[in-house]
Amino acid sequence: MPHHLRAHIRRLPTMMRFAPGLILAGPLLSLAAYLVAGEQGLIVGVLLLSLLAVAASSVLMRPAEGTVAATCSRAQFLADLDRFLMASDVGGQGTGCIVLQFDDTATLLDRHGRATQTDVIRRIADRLSGALRAGDSILPLDGGGYAVALAPSRRMDLETVVQIASRLQASAAEPIAIGERRFLLSCSAGFCLGSRIGRPTAAALLDAAQVAADEARRNGPGALRAYAPGMARKHADRDAHRAELEVALDEGQIRAWFQPQISADSGEITGFEALARWHHPDRGLMAPQDFLPGIAEAGLSERLSEVMLFNTLVAIARWDKAGLRVPSVGVNFSADELRNPRLADKLKWELDRFDLSPDRLSIEVLETVMTTGDADVAVRNITALARLGCRIDLDDFGTGHTSIANIRRFTVHRLKIDRSFIARIDEDREQQRIVAAVLSMAERLGLDTLAEGVETSGEYALLAQLGCGHVQGFGIARPMPFEQTMDWIVAHNARQNVLWQTSGTHKG
Repeated sequence: MPHHLRAHIRRLPTMMRFAPGLILAGPLLSLAAYLVAGEQGLIVGVLLLSLLAVAASSVLMRPAEGTVAATCSRAQFLADLDRFLMASDVGGQGTGCIVLQFDDTATLLDRHGRATQTDVIRRIADRLSGALRAGDSILPLDGGGYAVALAPSRRMDLETVVQIASRLQASAAEPIAIGERRFLLSCSAGFCLGSRIGRPTAAALLDAAQVAADEARRNGPGALRAYAPGMARKHADRDAHRAELEVALDEGQIRAWFQPQISADSGEITGFEALARWHHPDRGLMAPQDFLPGIAEAGLSERLSEVMLFNTLVAIARWDKAGLRVPSVGVNFSADELRNPRLADKLKWELDRFDLSPDRLSIEVLETVMTTGDADVAVRNITALARLGCRIDLDDFGTGHTSIANIRRFTVHRLKIDRSFIARIDEDREQQRIVAAVLSMAERLGLDTLAEGVETSGEYALLAQLGCGHVQGFGIARPMPFEQTMDWIVAHNARQNVLWQTSGTHKG
């Protein structure tokens, strides 16, 4: 090797400290090398500049000690990510993008207000910034959460990104003290390596990480998912299904059907339950189990509750106008709707709009809602609705862990005994003992009772004998569209009149 080339190479470590500046002067240095040493000098110069290019990339991407990454605008974030991808291509390094989404900011907002929610999220953002290198970029996302662009590194592989994402999740999940209160807020995370997408652009990489984060959140809380090519198609299918459900709700394809409830003693109509049905334009009538999970996954449960409430109030008003007595109608509210702090005011406004008293509505609540803490917005709403005058039905009783204290505290009016305890009760002595115990407890607590899923005359007769207040099920009538309820009410009342007249004649 020529002596002057060996000398240049020995000085390379020192020169690397000045690599960024030397790269900018590259054209002038190459010309000088050619003038001094001819073609051989030019070759040496190009070789040194190539080595310095790699060194410059490392220097530019290396974080300064004692600093933290700062949040940036979307435009700056995408520019940084594009730069990271280009540097990865040149230097044989790797980069990636992580998206972090908070799991339950809605509950934090409901319980403690907007100011506290903002403060908690800001403090978590500071933690995330401190857990990253100054070369990384952080983008606050619309709707909460953060995206992180990882500066290029030779060891930026799957295992490394998993470790970084897990560290960020752990950092976010540490308790936050504000005054005397402590807050915990977990986050789900999705990530994508630059090498995992076909066309590595900043926008494509961010979108892929977002898709992975959405998948993680659906499997959360605290889940972590890596992007896979099939996720994008799955995500697109879900978006298309959500759009279809939104159209169905807006155009009245999904609407309330009504199932009668009658007195187990007299047979008199005591109410209806409103149940959702989808009249699909291509698939025909769809049962709840075929679309309600999709409604919940698409985040449309609150919109469904609004549709069901409106259909119910319209039905009650029309029954009243026709002179048909229907004391109350049961409506199921989703957990999302029950977390709405303005639910009681909203419901009162709707009742006033239809000139209906609150006792015409029975709010059906699952046992799982009753077992949450008494500070929860859903529980406060239940209490407020009871004070307003609505009836509170505890649905599917016997399948959860409701305590007697919760039943009394939340002003429950009626227990709906789950159908699993009603099936073949006229033949199963064990079922009889269980239901008899529930009915005895309800009587001592001053609660009304309703048995769900009554399908045979034998079940009906035994429930009446045991002292159950009301019955509902296919043995009485199947759910029906509103248009059929008028004729059913008239026919049922006519049958009851004949029975009463016959009974009176026999007694005479």
